[in-house]
Amino acid sequence: MSRRDAYGIWRTRGTSHLPPRKVVVGTVQQGGWASGPGLAGRLDALTGLVGRMAEMARRRHGRGLDLAVLPESVVNGEPGSDAFAHSNPIEGPVLDALGAAARRHHCYVIVGMNLLEDFRRRICSNAAVLVDRRGRVAGIYRKIHPVPSEPGRPVSLEGGMTPGRNAPVFQCDFGRVGMQICYDIDFDGGWNELAKGNADIVAWPSQTPQIARPSARALRHGYYIVSSTWKCNASVFDPMGRVAAQVRAPGHLLVTELDLSWALVEWARTLRGGALLRERFGNRVGFRYVEEEDRGLFWSNDPRVPIARMVKAAGLLEWPAEHARASRIIASG
Repeated sequence: MSRRDAYGIWRTRGTSHLPPRKVVVGTVQQGGWASGPGLAGRLDALTGLVGRMAEMARRRHGRGLDLAVLPESVVNGEPGSDAFAHSNPIEGPVLDALGAAARRHHCYVIVGMNLLEDFRRRICSNAAVLVDRRGRVAGIYRKIHPVPSEPGRPVSLEGGMTPGRNAPVFQCDFGRVGMQICYDIDFDGGWNELAKGNADIVAWPSQTPQIARPSARALRHGYYIVSSTWKCNASVFDPMGRVAAQVRAPGHLLVTELDLSWALVEWARTLRGGALLRERFGNRVGFRYVEEEDRGLFWSNDPRVPIARMVKAAGLLEWPAEHARASRIIASG
């Protein structure tokens, strides 16, 4: 079972004992199309975004893109009052276009779409589809909490969307990926499931551009969150609950490198804001220490030495081990 700590449900297993796992992720702030340019035009624009992310990855990080995250319903736009009429199957033009982009750039792609599930029964869902590096569907997450119609209007969920039932974690070649969509941010269930499933990254395609809530989710559950939104910002939130990277201009891309094998270390007199580990290990250790939080996120740049061994060699404890130690001492006192 997942551990519960001061924040709530934390990952079942940490990652600091694993070798470094550098991952380049890309996201974008891109609004849905209220009208036009038609499905072919939208798919052309979306594959172009993936291509631009891949180019930025090579230019800025000297390596290929691993994961591209595209916003909610971006294939179709707003469903309006009739979601069925504004839905598409994944097979056909959508997968042909995005699968080709995934193969061309050798990356995973997560795309938000109004997914037509059953034409005869008029079943559709607000979905995030994970396409693997070979252009195949690796997983589908269906939004568990479609937005209900406003008071005083006929009752529907986003114009007739069928809610999803669970929040699976998908194994990619770089780590474990989960997904939530927009209004899911208001509800604990899916985020808790992803923590129990040891997600490394949670993609959050969304129309709402919130910062406070995804920051709290990342802190509470101990994973990275990558938002891809319609307005205001697209962001990467780290397991400290901080915005690690962000873009705010419409249509702008964010491409950044993360290490999925990390250690969270709280303030200690000997740590000195990370200087202790830097003195011992030089550039073999990387970190982001945030003084106003009195804690830092640390990772190894040495494939032979996991960050857990570096932290232990420096006589430090990772947080939740330090939290558990303090709890035992307080309880016994």
